[in-house]
Amino acid sequence: MKWSFIIQQKIKAALLLSGVMVFIILNSLMSRSSMNMIDRSFSSIYQDRLVPAIDIVYLSEHLYTKRLLLEKELSNKEPKEIPVLVRQLHGHDQKIDSLIAEFEQTILIEEEVKSLAAFKKNMQAYSALEKQVLSLGVNSSFDAGKELFYTQGALVFQKAIHQLSKLTKIQSVVGKELMKDSHIEAHYINLLFTLQIVIAIVIALFWRFRIDTL
Repeated sequence: MKWSFIIQQKIKAALLLSGVMVFIILNSLMSRSSMNMIDRSFSSIYQDRLVPAIDIVYLSEHLYTKRLLLEKELSNKEPKEIPVLVRQLHGHDQKIDSLIAEFEQTILIEEEVKSLAAFKKNMQAYSALEKQVLSLGVNSSFDAGKELFYTQGALVFQKAIHQLSKLTKIQSVVGKELMKDSHIEAHYINLLFTLQIVIAIVIALFWRFRIDTL
């Protein structure tokens, strides 16, 4: 009878320990999955949000520089400087194209794709307008060039800046969502570890009680 009781107790202990081991393994797997998700979120915040946000700043800088260069040329009314200006504008266009290509390599949501496509379209229109203004300058039609630059040119320029502003806002919103998801996963991991500690304490107290009652 005594041996039967001991065997029953050992079976119960084995089942309890097996359950604890299964729980610990599952807990570890779930924690690892959550940690991987947090790691991906933070990597995405840097690669797909922070870096593109910096690229947007550089895009704005090149766009404003292009406009200031052309504005300065129109105010000077010296067509002899136009070949130099053309090379400068082309250099900024190349850098803008490079930044756009880098931006397109990141993970983009649908709204970003649309805004970036609109920005590229505006840039093409603005570059074409620059050529028109420069052509008028070469022909000494400075007044016509100025009018085109400050009317239609200003409109296209503002549209391009508006699209960059929209992209910046999207970066902020998506970044906040990624941070929120990371906080939820971190809270989930903390909950799992707390539960594991509680179960370990309960088991320890249970066995202490069993020993005391034997």
